[in-house]
Parts: sequence; C-alpha cells; structure tokens
Amino acid sequence: MAYKYIGKFDPVKNESVNIMDENGKIINKALMPNIKNETLIEAYKLMCLSRSQDNYQNKQQRLGKILSFLSSTGQEAGEIAYSMHVQKGKDWFLPAYRNNAAWLATGMPMKNIMMYWMGNEYGCVSPEGINNLPINIVIGSQYSHAAGIAFAEKFNKKSDSVVLTTTGDGGTSQGEVYEALNFAQLRKLPVIFVVEDNKWAISHPSSGATAAINFAVKGMATGTPGIKVDGNDFLASYGVFEEAFDYVRKGNGPILIELNTYRLGAHSSSDNPDIYRPKGEYEEAVKFDPLIRMKNYLVAQKLWDDKKQAELDQENEVFIDKSFNEAMASKDYPLNEVFDYMYAEKTDLLKEQYAEAKAFFDQYPESKDGGHH
Repeated sequence: MAYKYIGKFDPVKNESVNIMDENGKIINKALMPNIKNETLIEAYKLMCLSRSQDNYQNKQQRLGKILSFLSSTGQEAGEIAYSMHVQKGKDWFLPAYRNNAAWLATGMPMKNIMMYWMGNEYGCVSPEGINNLPINIVIGSQYSHAAGIAFAEKFNKKSDSVVLTTTGDGGTSQGEVYEALNFAQLRKLPVIFVVEDNKWAISHPSSGATAAINFAVKGMATGTPGIKVDGNDFLASYGVFEEAFDYVRKGNGPILIELNTYRLGAHSSSDNPDIYRPKGEYEEAVKFDPLIRMKNYLVAQKLWDDKKQAELDQENEVFIDKSFNEAMASKDYPLNEVFDYMYAEKTDLLKEQYAEAKAFFDQYPESKDGGHH
C-alpha cells in the first residue's frame, strides 16, 4: 500500500490532513480515500445515531434516570472513522470515557452503554467477538493497557491484530502516555495511539496542556511517527486511519494520530461550559460541526436528502427509546457486587460500609429508582 498521508504531513510544521472545507466541499481531491458510497452513508448514519443518543441521554440525566454522562457531540467523525477499521474479533479498542460514537461503531449495544451510565458495570461487558475493554475513567492509563495487550499480541506470533486506544488533549499530560509510547516503539508493538484534541480538559484549555505546536509531535522523543488530521473531516480521518491500520499491522510499530476536533457539548452532564469558554468560541467551532459537513457532502453527491434525513431521525428516535427502556429494565444489580471485588476478602471497613448501604436500601428501596445505587 502506497501511503499518501503517513510520512507526507510533517507535524513539526503543523501540517494537517484536510480534504473538505467547513461546508463539506472537497478542497484536496488528490487526498480522497478510496471509499464506497455505502460506507459513507453507514458512517453518517452512525454519526447521527450517536448525536441523537447524546441528546437523549443528557435529557434523561436531567430527569435523574442516568447518573452521569459524557457525550461525543462534535467528535463523531474521527471516532467513527477509526472505529470502522477495527476488525471485529481480531483488533482491540481501548476507550476513554468520551467515546460514545466509537462504542456504537465498534459494536457495543446501545443498551449496554446506557446501563453503564445508569451505574451498572455489566454494561461494559462486550458481546462475543467485540474486543472492547471497559470504559476507562483513569486519565491516560488506557495507553499503558494498549501497550500491554499489543505486547501480548506480538508475543503470539500468529497474530496480526492491531490495538487502538484514545485519550483527550488533557490525557497527554499523564506520564503513562509517554511510558506507553516509549515501550511500544522499543518493542515495535502494533498500537495506534490517538489524541482527540477537543480543546478542553474539563475547564482547562488544551493550550494549557502543552507548549508544543500540536499533539502529533509528542511521539518524536520516542521515535514514534505522528500525524495530525482534521478530526471533524470524516474523509480525511477515514483515509489516515486506513493507512495507520495497514502500517501498524505490517509490523512497523506504533503510530500517534492527533484528531483536531472540538467538544461542542459540556465536559459532563454536571458541567456548564459557558462559565469558562470564551465568548464566540462555540459559535466559531460549530461552523465545523462534523455532521453538517458530512451531510452537505452527501447531498452534493446526491447520496442524501431531507426525506432520508427525516426517516433516519424517526428511526433513531424509536431505536434509542427502545434501548433506554431495555436498559432501565436491566439497570439493577446485587448490592454486594459493589463491595465483593475490591479485595480478595472484604476488609472490616468494607463490611461496615456494606451493612450501612444495605440497611439504607432496605429502608428506602424506592431510592434505587433511576439507577441511584
């Protein structure tokens, strides 16, 4: 495979892979990936589904039916792009906590995702053939896990599996990120490390996370090649990850990919970005909304229209509501499981906490409604 992205865009010069402009018009035709129309439509449908799910779950959280939620709104293009290259039953996906679009695209049932945000850890159990690790809350540690799994896959000489993991711009401030990059490059491990630069780590801007020109350069000290791509441009992201999977699968070692994107929503359902986001920033960023750009492109190619959009919106509404009701019916789990697996044997303090929690729920069983365990 002759590469037209890897090795051709220098992160030191802050060069970025871009194919479409903010209106969805193609500006770099020579960079277009070889992609079928069916794949384009599938990707757009997944992007819309994730966006609709984000909106739905945020409303349910406000009603007290979900404990918390961190949405992918604004980051769908890059997440769908890399997820579509993860081969089921072969490759691995190690998420952070803001990867709703990627979870859907890699095969996680929506019901499971919703169960997790209701407080039921069984929601993180992947179906057979889906090699997804549970949602990772500890910032940056998924990079270490990815290097470990990739080391095991390389030890299995019959494997040509690829491990993909992702973190945000804030995650790159963690030492584990560099330790994982260094170890993976030393051992030439099959890992794709992704940084989704959505410009904010809670209320901390990405400009406060690094003094480097971008995040793609951060692999250089370990000898790991990096490439920056417009993460709101599905075509550019898809093409770059197609090459990245080929590059890594062929035994060339890891690669670091920066998705230049924007978190259009709040950090979480308990956050108000209007407090810290500079005036006008959101209004400027929303011009590059990946869903609008993708829809404009598909319409221009006569692959999409308003009728299809209306039908899709209705279909998604029904599916999301059905998934939520199924999740609500499965949200509960035995109280003892919260305490039984912390240590091999429960400590006296855990026994005391369990007894207190059990007494509370025995007295107020209605407090469990809405997943409030």
